[in-house]
Amino acid sequence: MIINVTTIKDKINTILNSRYDHKYLNLDTKPFDDIIPTPENIARQLLTETINLFHNEQAKPVACHVSESDNNEATAYANGRVERHLWVSFSAARSTRSPNLSDEENRKLFGSASSKSGHGHGYRLKVTLRGEIDSDTGMIVPDNESHSVIDFIYNLLDHKNLNLDVPELKNRPMTTECLSQFIYNKISDSLPIDRLRLWENQWFFAEYDKNQNYGIGMVDHFHAAHRLHSNKLYDNENIDIYGKCNNPNGHGHRYKIESTIKSQIDEKSGILYPLDKFFNGIKDALHQWDYKHLDLDTDDFTNVVSTGENIIQVLFPRIEKSIEYKLSRLRLWETFNNRFTLRRK
Repeated sequence: MIINVTTIKDKINTILNSRYDHKYLNLDTKPFDDIIPTPENIARQLLTETINLFHNEQAKPVACHVSESDNNEATAYANGRVERHLWVSFSAARSTRSPNLSDEENRKLFGSASSKSGHGHGYRLKVTLRGEIDSDTGMIVPDNESHSVIDFIYNLLDHKNLNLDVPELKNRPMTTECLSQFIYNKISDSLPIDRLRLWENQWFFAEYDKNQNYGIGMVDHFHAAHRLHSNKLYDNENIDIYGKCNNPNGHGHRYKIESTIKSQIDEKSGILYPLDKFFNGIKDALHQWDYKHLDLDTDDFTNVVSTGENIIQVLFPRIEKSIEYKLSRLRLWETFNNRFTLRRK
């Protein structure tokens, strides 16, 4: 492990329980008697306090993410960067196709999604703002300004047929990659936007950022058992380090995987990478572990402990080989509260 998860929880809970939980921040928790407890300020303050607790640890906090609501979040980073995340949902119909391709080419590339009758999605859009926190408002951008821009996007796209009802989208590929770029361009002059992520459904999203980079991501799962136990440690040491996770008969998880690739899109088709190859490649990579005991039924953890850190390091090149494309980022959720991330430098 990078650091024992129990150590992380114990240290952070000392702050949360004593200073934040069941408190009125404006009156009970300094410095929010002087500064506004916006998500940006709370994230930055929490990170500052948390870093101080890890001065004797090898692993250091690098970011603190605060969710105020389903539509409003902020992240503070150890290098001083602060971000605000705004979410909005909209419902829209579309036919996934490119005007640069024939009907047959569209059907071959997009399958049933290319039907001219269209289909619908409940989109979920995440817009990430980056900049300095204004001392008067405590926010990167005041809520009334950012919400008016988000409302504009909502009104432009919600309950519309994107191919037919949005003139600016006509005569261009209607893919999630192109739609993410379109939304970015519509709001980039009004907000200090760093990047956005557009979820087409719960398992697929597209990204676009200020450097004109595209990304697509796929979410999948596998079910597996494991036991956290190191042959290099005595039994009592394993119990001290891994606790219940050292149960001799193992325990199980529904592991969640998020695979992301980044590149430029093909201008003719409007896609970054064929979705079926991406989807099937990840499925093939995960199939080897699905409904298996990682320590007993595979050879991958014969000499290493099946921690999240080690699982993601084994899985990263395996997915790359299966999809025949380089990953930019891989995330692994072992539980709702426990996530591991591996990025390509």
